[in-house]
Amino acid sequence: MDPKLHRSDTDVNRRSSDDIVVTGIGVVSAFGIGREVYWKGLSEGRSAIRELELFDTTDHRTKLAAWIDDREFEYPFLSPLQRRRTSRADRFALLAAREAVADSGVDPSMLASERAAIVLGSGASGLFEAEEWFKEWIRRGRAGRPSRLINHFSDAVADHVAQHFGSQGIRLTVVTACSSSAAAIGQAGDLLRSGLADIVATGGSDVLAELTYAGFNALRVVDPEPCRPFDRNRNGLTLGEGAAILILERRESAEHRGARIYCRLAGYGLTADAHHMTAPEPSGRAAARTIFAALEDSGLEPAAVDYVNAHGTATVHNDRAEAAALLLAFGERAKRHLAVSSIKGAVGHCLCSAGGMEAAATALAIERSCAPPTVNYQTPDPECDLDVVPNHSRPMQINVALSTSFAFGGNSACLALTAP
Repeated sequence: MDPKLHRSDTDVNRRSSDDIVVTGIGVVSAFGIGREVYWKGLSEGRSAIRELELFDTTDHRTKLAAWIDDREFEYPFLSPLQRRRTSRADRFALLAAREAVADSGVDPSMLASERAAIVLGSGASGLFEAEEWFKEWIRRGRAGRPSRLINHFSDAVADHVAQHFGSQGIRLTVVTACSSSAAAIGQAGDLLRSGLADIVATGGSDVLAELTYAGFNALRVVDPEPCRPFDRNRNGLTLGEGAAILILERRESAEHRGARIYCRLAGYGLTADAHHMTAPEPSGRAAARTIFAALEDSGLEPAAVDYVNAHGTATVHNDRAEAAALLLAFGERAKRHLAVSSIKGAVGHCLCSAGGMEAAATALAIERSCAPPTVNYQTPDPECDLDVVPNHSRPMQINVALSTSFAFGGNSACLALTAP
């Protein structure tokens, strides 16, 4: 471990002895609704990337995305008025949150307490609906329905989830680009450890919008073909969308009611390097600092880590920098004796919900003793010399796993999850 990357003991915020555990998981992904559908797609090494039909992609570099066809989704828990006044991001979050709460076995009335918190990452939120409003204005020559603009703000997703469950506790929305949901999960753990909440619904929801899609195309960081994380011939990312909600609570509470425990949130790391607005710090030192922060926060040594669910965007520079970070953090062990995979070849880069989607995948990997694969991987890259679990899932005991998220602007997060 590089001492220059390692925080001194005086800088460490020592945790209380309370164990924070994951007792419920809900997911809406390009594979469909539900964590089992999600895990089946991931573990079978399938890709949900296909031609995008949400809006016209004629003038873009790529025509692909891991998008969610929600035209036949049912929302019996929403009235027609509520349906019209929620965005796709809101509705996906509600589906995931309801599944997570049911999965946890917790009485939904607990979410209505002042001791329940909602901490979510989001970004585009209702931007898709705002664009539809604008298109309607252009098309018809008059303003569209104002209800399409209600959910434009990023905090609308958390507001709708809180309103649905009647939550009167702390409500936070984290927006740190692609690390938003991972940062939200870390903050959720802090609320439990500090005694400010007894149960937290956390994770994130984000969806595609034409402005977002055009922006990534303008940056020329998207691949016209399905993305290939860590592959020598990788040529950019593929955008995706989705929602993942985790229910966090203290172990004592979970065990008292006999809940199934997926894994433990041992700790997390948040750092910022401000190297560049979009490009990663190339040496990997900034990303490695985030990994060390998570390990130190959780009291773990690098040698204890069995699996890393990598950010793995499939852009040339990001994958190279992340590989360098893993080598700095784990040394030669990262090349052959540490399973590393990226799920972005399966479900795309889900923007501000990516960290939540990947945390859910990591929690399921621990619980099911199986590392999901890096799909679309064909040609090894000497600059990404890692054990990337290519194309096929790997049965293995996972006692300690990391989930990394490295975002625009140097906003980085790393979650440390361990077996119960």
